[in-house]
Amino acid sequence: MDEKTQIVTFLGIPFNLSNIISGTIAAFLVFCLVFWLSRNIQMKPSGRQNLLEWIIDFTNGIVKSAIPDEAGKSYGLLAFTLFVFIFVANQLGLAIEVSYNDYNFMKSPTSMPMTTMTLAFIVFLLAHYMGVKKFGFKGYFVNTFMSPMKALLPINILEQFTNFITLALRLYGNIFAGEILLTLIYKLAKINAFVFIPASVLELIWQGFSVFIGSIQAFVFTTLTMVYISQKIEKE
Repeated sequence: MDEKTQIVTFLGIPFNLSNIISGTIAAFLVFCLVFWLSRNIQMKPSGRQNLLEWIIDFTNGIVKSAIPDEAGKSYGLLAFTLFVFIFVANQLGLAIEVSYNDYNFMKSPTSMPMTTMTLAFIVFLLAHYMGVKKFGFKGYFVNTFMSPMKALLPINILEQFTNFITLALRLYGNIFAGEILLTLIYKLAKINAFVFIPASVLELIWQGFSVFIGSIQAFVFTTLTMVYISQKIEKE
């Protein structure tokens, strides 16, 4: 890939414009989607309200599978927000990609490692914070790092970092690889008229598959988030 990213510096801190623009647009689209789906809520749902309630029921099911007791009800909104944002972010690059003078300004936010690492870091901090909030620092430390036995302390510490890295890189790798392949197929289609039609068909097929992969990755990220939180707030 020969695309470059535009970096701007503010107060001595470098910012990737592609990250900022893509992430902001994804968040705006999520806001517009949820705002539109939630207008004219009725006791007897119909139309778009059915879709909204289905998504809420789906994400609530993810929470219940990991945190089955009453504590799980506190995380329904988090699961809903994560799932919808990641789903939209995963699909954004399939519909819109903006480049100028070899600089890429917009694609799927989750095809960039800083976005997925930021999401994973938020989950990492939240999970540990909720553990401290529930058990106090001593109880949290024993439950997280010294269970089921004290000898596992080094492994449990290492596990926290591997959970963070794998959560971020799993999402990034799947979305980035999908967009790379779509770009390669697009370049193949421009070679000559003989390969244009088969390459176009292949691109349509891969775009459909990418929608499926993006949906699965949104589900996996949300599920693992709830699992990691449950590990911190449930007694081992």
